[in-house]
Amino acid sequence: MSDAHDQVDEPRELRVGVVGLGWMGQVHARSLSRLAHHYPGLGIRPRLVVVAEPVHDERTTAAVAAYGFEERTDDWRELVARDDLDLVCVAGPNFIHRDVAVAAATSGKHLWLEKPAGRSLAETREIAAAVEAAGVHSAVGFNYRNAPAVERARALVADGRIGTVEHTDVRFLADYAAHPDGALSWRFRNEFAGSGVLGDLVCHAADLARYVVGGVVGEIDELVSDRATFIPQRPEGVAGARHFERGSGALGEVENEDYASALLRFADGSRGMLESSRVAVGEQCTYGIEVHGTAGALAWDFRRMGELRVCLDQDFQDGAWATELMTPSHGELGAFQPGTGIAMSYDDLKVIEAHRLLASIDTGVAVGATIHDAVAAAEVVEAMTTSADERRWVRP
Repeated sequence: MSDAHDQVDEPRELRVGVVGLGWMGQVHARSLSRLAHHYPGLGIRPRLVVVAEPVHDERTTAAVAAYGFEERTDDWRELVARDDLDLVCVAGPNFIHRDVAVAAATSGKHLWLEKPAGRSLAETREIAAAVEAAGVHSAVGFNYRNAPAVERARALVADGRIGTVEHTDVRFLADYAAHPDGALSWRFRNEFAGSGVLGDLVCHAADLARYVVGGVVGEIDELVSDRATFIPQRPEGVAGARHFERGSGALGEVENEDYASALLRFADGSRGMLESSRVAVGEQCTYGIEVHGTAGALAWDFRRMGELRVCLDQDFQDGAWATELMTPSHGELGAFQPGTGIAMSYDDLKVIEAHRLLASIDTGVAVGATIHDAVAAAEVVEAMTTSADERRWVRP
């Protein structure tokens, strides 16, 4: 018979509703289901109660069953109105972010919200105001900051290991929209997306720069930007076509940018560059950051997530680069793998994201990227838009 002090309190239940069961909605569901595997001491256990998904094809029907949702509805409003949910995951397209998130927060539900958290800075700020007014917790899908090598890079910058930061360069290049026959989905129309690669990838790049060097160099103080649309027309697709599917209908106008770049000035006077494209042939998830300082440098590439390239503790000239393999002591690798160099995955970064949100709910202390980080990224995106339109330096 066990002693009373051997008893472990049962985790309290967190009842979850997911809005949207495309790829990202499924990532959210998987991540929540895996939390107990990687964080057995967490005081909260998620329960997937209901999903809102209007598409009734074979893929989504199978997904509802595979992830174990207890109920399904076509209408997100019905989901948000329920009084038996504690957390709402907003994983649908950009044009529903604000409406779902504001309604959920106003009803007292915590939020796990995918970026860009609305179609514009104004919508992101509306969500932030609702979260603040309701006193609920939020998480936003800036998953790249959760990589152990990124955590290591941030620590090296904060500890002064590369000296005074001189310049920070961030690149987010992809080819997901490079085919000219890619369907004219909602992503290419401003009414639904709000922007193109700015909202899709640049917000990630802005957050990564802020997270790695922002604690030392401050926020982006000023920028000058350019943008371009290289594929101005695309064929209409079937209803509900995704951005990686081919279209076969009449050509329609692409309303937002394929490419964006900017020169950056940070608050401390250091400089930076940001470049992003969704039509870069030959580039698949080429996401990364380089930071150069007066005494060293570092670089991270998402495609080699468990590695950090460093140039440290050498002379000012003829310095050589080395590759550090992440160990279980770096970031949260130890929650996933027992040994140095064992690879993590994209999904693992989302599990970390989910854990940080649930830890915030459990303790009352915010951990991880929140809606306020989404506002900061949206401020950069809006400044880049204004700068490109008006051809001048702009302060976010």
